[in-house]
Amino acid sequence: MAKDLQLVVVTPETTLLDEPVAGVRFPLFDGQIGVLPGRTPLVGRLGTGELRITTATEERSFFIDGGFAQIRDNTVTLLTARCVPASQINPDAASKELAEATARPASSDETIDARLRDQDRARRMLEVSRK
Repeated sequence: MAKDLQLVVVTPETTLLDEPVAGVRFPLFDGQIGVLPGRTPLVGRLGTGELRITTATEERSFFIDGGFAQIRDNTVTLLTARCVPASQINPDAASKELAEATARPASSDETIDARLRDQDRARRMLEVSRK
């Protein structure tokens, strides 16, 4: 039987998590990935959304905001701009961010892309806060 995974989550400020887990699920830029012990090596670009951690006794959720993932030798390393426990997300603040992004005028391709990206981030944060 394979041993547990080691999950390491690093933000610009700190190493937020460094602990053994039974499994983990997180967004890549093009879809979700689930990782169990024994997974083949992988390097990928993180998306925005829910990081779900499964241990022997509990499941926990976090909101992550882009970055990079590496899986190697039963160690999952996530380098992300932001990682917030679901219990610490303020749904009202996320709703306000969504409203502000939606109301922001966009007249060029760059401003349209930025508005869509901000709307998507706020929607995903709201989804994580409701779980």
